[in-house]
Amino acid sequence: MNIDELKSVANAIVAKQKGVLAADESNPTIKKRLAAVNVESTEENRRRYREILFTTDGIERYVGGVIVFDETLRQSTRDGVPFAKLLAGRGIVPGIKVDKGAKPLALFPGNKVTEGLDGLRDRLAEYRQLGAQFAKWRAVIDINEHGIPSPYAIHANVHALARYAALCQEVDLVPIVEPEVLMDGAHDIARCEEVTSWVLEAVFNELDAHRVVLEGMLLKPNMVIAGKKSPRQASVHEVAEATLRCLRRYVPAAVPGIVFLSGGQSAEDATDHLNAMNAIGPQPWQLSFSYGRALQAPVLTAWQGQESHAAAAQQALLKRCRLNGLARDGKYARAMETAA
Repeated sequence: MNIDELKSVANAIVAKQKGVLAADESNPTIKKRLAAVNVESTEENRRRYREILFTTDGIERYVGGVIVFDETLRQSTRDGVPFAKLLAGRGIVPGIKVDKGAKPLALFPGNKVTEGLDGLRDRLAEYRQLGAQFAKWRAVIDINEHGIPSPYAIHANVHALARYAALCQEVDLVPIVEPEVLMDGAHDIARCEEVTSWVLEAVFNELDAHRVVLEGMLLKPNMVIAGKKSPRQASVHEVAEATLRCLRRYVPAAVPGIVFLSGGQSAEDATDHLNAMNAIGPQPWQLSFSYGRALQAPVLTAWQGQESHAAAAQQALLKRCRLNGLARDGKYARAMETAA
């Protein structure tokens, strides 16, 4: 394990004004996203869509890393340049999603556990050879009023996260550790903060037990936010305060960066919340973004599978990246959404 290399890569991903473009949708997920704009999910359409994202002029000012799916890491531009090489040549760190998705946790109805540890050591070594410099594993924690999540479900998921992170560092890949407390329910912000606290405390206990070097990893958590079905949605300032309070209590200062997932928020809300946290003042870690839909939704709407719309799609991506770059400094305002 090369600790200096791990630190260097982790810090490059969350350098000033930069964050992560999450373009790691599995084939079933990207099929749904493309279908929403009437595009068939063929291998070539998926490849071309990712090429439009990765070749957008100027995103390297705001994107420090890109997470891709297995298929994408093996693909190239029309000119035959592997995507990993293309990104690295632009100063953007290529990364790879390595989990196999969340499945029902046996004998714990309503709880899930992420699979994919079998054969992971060999897959990580191959991804390293293909040009990846970091990896990502997502654990899914649901909330409802019937005792979910169970303590065992939390334990099972954070144990898998820690095993994954240790395997990554063994082959000099920076692990992005993603424990996502979902915002799909009717819970209020206090319940989200409670569950997120349990999860983060357990995550770092397991990482420590597995000897994971915190300086050579990144955390990708949810923001502390009310569920989508909650009758009361918290204000932007309440979300920022609750999220920071939770992070300060449970995330060690040794972690170089926290790259939030958007978790189903609108593009504007995700940027607003990130901005509010950074506007509060300096924190022990870089507060950044690792957004999928919150960066890509406007891109898909602009593109719609039409080659003549590729430039407009790239402009939509650059705008969202630029606005989130401003949010990294606490300098974003909603009024900027309507600016050219």
